Amino acid sequence: MQTVSYQQNLASQTQPYKLEDWQGANCSLNQEFDYWIEDIEGEIPTNLNGTLFRNGPGLLDIFGREIHHPFDGDGMICAVSFSNGRAHFRNRFVRTEGYCAEQKAGRMLYRGVFGTEKPGGLLANAFDLRKKNVANTNIIYWGDKLLALWEASHPYRLDPDTLETLGIETLDGVLHKDSPFAAHPMIDPGDENREPRLVTFAIKPGLITTIAVYELNQAGKVVQQHDHRIPGFAFIHDFAITPNYCLFFQNPVSFNPLPYVLGLRGAAECIRFHKRSPTKIWLIPRDCSQKVQVLETDPCFVFHHANAFEQGDELIVDSVCYETFPGIDHNLNYQEIDFDTRPPAQLWRFHLNLRTKTAQRNLVVERSCEFPFIHPNRIGQPHRCIFLAAAHQPQGDAPQQAIIKVDPEFGEQQFWSAAPKGFLGEPVFVPRSNSTQDDDGWVLTLVYDAAHNRTDVVILDGTCLEKGAIARLHLKHHIPYGLHGSFIKEKMKYEE
Repeated sequence: MQTVSYQQNLASQTQPYKLEDWQGANCSLNQEFDYWIEDIEGEIPTNLNGTLFRNGPGLLDIFGREIHHPFDGDGMICAVSFSNGRAHFRNRFVRTEGYCAEQKAGRMLYRGVFGTEKPGGLLANAFDLRKKNVANTNIIYWGDKLLALWEASHPYRLDPDTLETLGIETLDGVLHKDSPFAAHPMIDPGDENREPRLVTFAIKPGLITTIAVYELNQAGKVVQQHDHRIPGFAFIHDFAITPNYCLFFQNPVSFNPLPYVLGLRGAAECIRFHKRSPTKIWLIPRDCSQKVQVLETDPCFVFHHANAFEQGDELIVDSVCYETFPGIDHNLNYQEIDFDTRPPAQLWRFHLNLRTKTAQRNLVVERSCEFPFIHPNRIGQPHRCIFLAAAHQPQGDAPQQAIIKVDPEFGEQQFWSAAPKGFLGEPVFVPRSNSTQDDDGWVLTLVYDAAHNRTDVVILDGTCLEKGAIARLHLKHHIPYGLHGSFIKEKMKYEE
């Protein structure tokens, strides 16, 4: 691994990776571990205390039958607990109904949303519209509950100490068994006039799409819920909040269910992007007495938002955008992906003017990047820096091998790279206690080290990425590439 300045990297080689190195982490981790991490380079900061939870697909095959896309893989939670300069690792699969059924049967029983077909060919897959809740996308702790999330169905509650699956979470009956529940809740930190709340949503797409907004108090009780119907099909993975608004980007896509119903394609493979149609931005007031507004911007596809805040007559939103939907080729093995043919994801800043009803956007980061993360106390408020997973090379799409920190207002950047043998995921920012600066803390990320076929937990200094890793915690095994995570100040319980 190496530290490379942003300026130096502009002259770097076009492809600082080998595809077979990236492919190394794309295999199942079947074993569940529980151990103290002893193989460490550097030193873990003694004032970094708490637990990093990460979620992602842990099974990329079901009893030898490969899944078509990692997003169809069963969710596996990893927990790294830090205490006084030491670290403990634990991983457990989420025992969802589908996972338990397949483990008992010893074979694949379900189709996948992203194209996985169960054995038996067309006759076995046609008209089988059951959803397998894989609980593989995010993991949050709120109201003394640890929840594994997958946006097309209900959350699963876990024991935060053992990661044991406790069962379906209904939020005291607000959700029924198959209720969709977003994988990207936002924690509004509140202020002197507002209590902290968890704000989340659910999407029920169709010819008319329903967006349900939920707000939970610190005890985990739903204290506000309101539904909104918007015209057209909506594929919305993430949203942003301010003290007064929830912001939803309705990507210009349509859905043809016929290939899915007939067993020819997964549901996500039936989405089509319309490059001549605008992206619609729905501004839903958190005060239900106010009117919903909609603005339009240039066609783009958004998976993730970094943050939004209010500034005079404007709402400012920083979002990762693709020029088109990065669709899935049903005939292509995801392991053989051609990154050069894919549209890069880039960070853009949107200015939404509530007075003129217009939306403008400006490019902030040209380098391919994803998984934005900010200081948790800045959610819904002005922010001065964003941490993102990024490509090592400055143009085009490529595997994520680097982390960048960017000031979205002035464009200043810092850059750290794990290339050529390191491949990473979402950076999680952990602020120091009582920090007042947006970058005063640590950046935690999991890095697959292809040279040793293992994953490292890497700790970086948020104030200066270019110092390099403070510590690299070498795990005894690899972890398949994950999706999202969170950090809590509480530490897991474990045997000494």
